[in-house]
Amino acid sequence: MQKKIPMRKCLGCQEMKPKKELIRVVRSPEGLISLDFKGKAPGRGAYLCPEMQCLKKAVKAKALERAFDTAIGQDIYDALLSEMEGKA
Repeated sequence: MQKKIPMRKCLGCQEMKPKKELIRVVRSPEGLISLDFKGKAPGRGAYLCPEMQCLKKAVKAKALERAFDTAIGQDIYDALLSEMEGKA
């Protein structure tokens, strides 16, 4: 019997993809926003494809702000941008 692969929706392209392929942004219970590379950090998670066009769509639509119901600092977008450039 095969193990079920967890699927998550990208905030940019709105496509369902395997959780391991996506970058997780997490809001901790204390309200801090950070990137979670292991997918185990406690708190509310939102996912993005590791592609520039998905990040641009999410920024334009303010998808992360809506997912976390809070303002997102430029440092989080810079970290996402550098992570995507590193994977390219």
